[in-house]
This record gives sequence, C-alpha cells and structure tokens, in this order.
Amino acid sequence: MFPLYDENPTRITPYFTYGLIGMNVLVFLHEVSLSNAQLNQFFSQYAVVPQELTSNLAGEWPTLFTSQFLHGGWWHLISNMVFLWVFGNNIEERLGHFKYLIFYLACGALAALCQWFIGMSSTIPSLGASGAISGVLGAYLIRFPQARVTTLVFLGFFVTTISVPALVIIGIFFVQNVISGLVSLQAAANMSVQTGGVAYWAHIGGFVFGIILAPIFGLFRRD
Repeated sequence: MFPLYDENPTRITPYFTYGLIGMNVLVFLHEVSLSNAQLNQFFSQYAVVPQELTSNLAGEWPTLFTSQFLHGGWWHLISNMVFLWVFGNNIEERLGHFKYLIFYLACGALAALCQWFIGMSSTIPSLGASGAISGVLGAYLIRFPQARVTTLVFLGFFVTTISVPALVIIGIFFVQNVISGLVSLQAAANMSVQTGGVAYWAHIGGFVFGIILAPIFGLFRRD
C-alpha cells in the first residue's frame, strides 16, 4: 500500500512541510549532478558515518541533521517525500510551524542515533529523511488513528485505490520495520560482517521518539 493523501482537512498552509520537501528535492538534484567520486565524498562529509561519529562526536554531530536531507536514489526520495506530504500537514497544524520543525529535526537526529547505536563501528553512511518522517508517522498515529488515508494498492497487474484508517497503514509500516530490523540484526550476527541497506532501526527509533515527543510539543493542545 502506498499513501496518496489523507482526508483530514487542515486550516493552515503547511509551509514547513512544503519547505522540507523542497529542500530535500534541491539537495537530491545536487547529488545527481555529482560524479560517483564526488557523491561518495559528499556522503562522507554530510551523512552519518557511525565509526566517525563514535570516534569524533564533537566534530561529527552536525551530520545527525545534514544526513536528513540526503537520499540514495529516486525511489528513496520519492517515497519519503510522499509520506511527508501525506502526513506532515496535520502534524504541522497541531504543533505549529516552528515547533513542528524542531520536532521533525529532533526525531531525525534521535533516529540516526538509534541506527548508530546498532552498529557504532560501521563505515557505511546512514542518510535519508526516513527517521524524521517516522517521527511524524508516530505522532499521526496517536493523534489521528481513525483518520482515513486514500491509498494506492497494487494487485498484480491491477491497480486501485482504497480508503483505510491511518492506524492500518502506519501500523503495517511499523510492524514491517520491526520484523526487518530483527532479521537484519540476526543476519549481521550470523555473518559477522557489516550489512548495508535500509536503516530499519532509524525508522523504529524515529517512530517511537515521535510518539514520545509529540505530546510534549503540544500535539494534544486545545484550539
């Protein structure tokens, strides 16, 4: 299932959600303009490299934030931005523009730390907006669990749309990441090597911190 839009109207223009999407797109367009060597250097400088963060936290902590605007490919970017587009607007409305931005960046940084904790000696760069967006999903889940989300569904060669509660689509997202995260830990333990790929524990961490932090930032405030 792939979300298209939520059916909860907002009373404000979600400027920061649009701005975050725009910044991610602009950074990615810069990425695709680089050669492979330049791109590797760019990731080394601005993504979270766990081994470097472990050895030099004072110098590497800014990457906890800069890494949130990097993406490894078109699908990585598009899927993240669609989820932010669908779920970010209502959270921005509930928190307010500036608190929403702080919440978003905090979830992303804490999510990156969760992934770092799983493999502190890894030299594989960790990047993407997924951790921050997972925080938005966690906030959405506890604030709008029954909100309907129009979702694209692929049934073989047949494609259709259905409307499902946010609880269902976000719940599936979280369960899939927990299962995949546990599998990735087991695979790494059995193989005794570094494993790359999706940062499942950043997703899980961002989601959990989103649930924890959103009420503190005023998710349930009265209008």
